[in-house]
Amino acid sequence: MPVVDVPSGQVEYLVDGDGPPVVLLHGLLMDQSLWDRVMPLLPSGFRYIRPLLPFGSHRLPMHADADLSMTGMAGLVADFLEALDLDDVTLVHTDWGGGLFLTAMGRDDRVAQLVILPCEAFENFPPGLPGRLVALAGRIPGGLVIGIRPLRVSWLRRLPVLYGQMASSPLPDALMRRWTDPVLRDKLIRRDVRSYLRTRFDAADLVRQTEALAGFGGRALVLWSANKVMPLDHGRRLAGLIPGAQYREVPDAAVLSMLDQPEIVAEEMSRFLSAIPTSSS
Repeated sequence: MPVVDVPSGQVEYLVDGDGPPVVLLHGLLMDQSLWDRVMPLLPSGFRYIRPLLPFGSHRLPMHADADLSMTGMAGLVADFLEALDLDDVTLVHTDWGGGLFLTAMGRDDRVAQLVILPCEAFENFPPGLPGRLVALAGRIPGGLVIGIRPLRVSWLRRLPVLYGQMASSPLPDALMRRWTDPVLRDKLIRRDVRSYLRTRFDAADLVRQTEALAGFGGRALVLWSANKVMPLDHGRRLAGLIPGAQYREVPDAAVLSMLDQPEIVAEEMSRFLSAIPTSSS
């Protein structure tokens, strides 16, 4: 995988195609393979870039003094866009919502379009019971390893407090091993994850930073699904905040709709990227 230097360290990434850049993000304890089922279904004529963010599935530890708090991680995304000199970016969010704060931070100048799938927003940081449990594990000595190992056992993984509310269909064992091997194997990767999980959140400030999206000047597609971790109302509120945003729902999907319904996600994203008008808006 190519590697780019940012102030926090080195970030690996994948690139497919050529054309206007589409940067697809991922969440905690995931990597770029989250999008594998969607990628072959997306339209040609775009440059699809998938960074491997330091959320525990990364392989290159960040600098020891890197700011990996929520704000620091959002800044890392902006640094990544800058390091690759990307402009007129379509930034695709899922699960992790920190990238939504770029407008509040005044660092969205390289972003022309947003695609927002179910993710943290408003005061929902960390999201739901699964998010709160992971955050707690990150604050207890040795808790991260204890909290992550059950994710590698299929029947435990399907419990609501773990991944049972993240995907409608069971996640393959091989995928979960891929996502959790780095954080279980490397203490420096665990250090990076703990740095993020120890972020202290202020609900009012989180709402303020989310609502700053009212000042985003580009196009947006909010592509939400009904689930118990990222409330459906949050998707509708986000679409209402962003001037002219389109809102769509993905049926029969949980948080990770690109795994549950890759064809629908790809169809909606393709229509948005290609600016094909639809009968509803």
